[in-house]
Amino acid sequence: MTFASAAVQSPVSAPAVVLTIAGSEATGGAGAQADLKTFQELGVFGIANLTCIVSFDPSDNWNHRFVPVDQQVIADQLEATTAAYGPASGRPVLDTVKIGMLGSPATISTVAAALEAGRFRNVVLDPVLICKGQEPGHALDTDQALKAQILPLATFVTPNHFEAESLSGLAITDIESLKASAIRIHELSGAAVLAKGGVRLAGPDAVDVYYDGETLEVLSAPKVGEVAVSGAGCSLAAAVTAELAKGATPLEAARSAKVFVTAGIRNRVASGAPFDALWQGGPR
Repeated sequence: MTFASAAVQSPVSAPAVVLTIAGSEATGGAGAQADLKTFQELGVFGIANLTCIVSFDPSDNWNHRFVPVDQQVIADQLEATTAAYGPASGRPVLDTVKIGMLGSPATISTVAAALEAGRFRNVVLDPVLICKGQEPGHALDTDQALKAQILPLATFVTPNHFEAESLSGLAITDIESLKASAIRIHELSGAAVLAKGGVRLAGPDAVDVYYDGETLEVLSAPKVGEVAVSGAGCSLAAAVTAELAKGATPLEAARSAKVFVTAGIRNRVASGAPFDALWQGGPR
């Protein structure tokens, strides 16, 4: 029996289609690479449109070497993806997108225009506000543009400790202040929020807070070490994205993503870099 005949005789349901708009991270632990691996593990068809190329510099304290993708190339990727899977295809199966590292005000404007035109049902924003080693003035301009142009378009936001402080304007030192930041970010954006305390808050558990305007829930799991793991934030947002695309509610997606990432951290991958990487196959 050929593969083709087997496929005809045993049809399967088409998977949900999801898009990540993010950077490439050369070690494979984070960025679009982490997103695609997460999508595959969770049973959705993943597409990546790249905004930048990031490679750590081992000779410079592992700071980022950041190279933006040309704006026309970003626009071309988005055009091709939406033509193939979006409303223009006649079969609009792509309604869920994850936003990762954008890296510049120009890229933010390009992506914002695509989001406004794309009529996405779910827009999951992982608000990457800092690129380690990036020139401070440029980083500030990028942060301000992200807050002004992308945050209002998001339906779900997954800030880490630093990003939650930046977006909310609040100092986060404990669970109560993490709750306050999640509420504040929801008030600013209208989006569901999963504010991540992770290993940054004292105590035996890695604590995140979910808030959607009605439900406030603390998601907690025992810490797996006291050091952040590369790709945890990307994978969490990607897992939320995948679950939403499959029909989960935002709260269900947050709960599932927390379990997925905790298992991935527990089964982390070590390398010659001074950090470990989450393994998306950890829950198997």
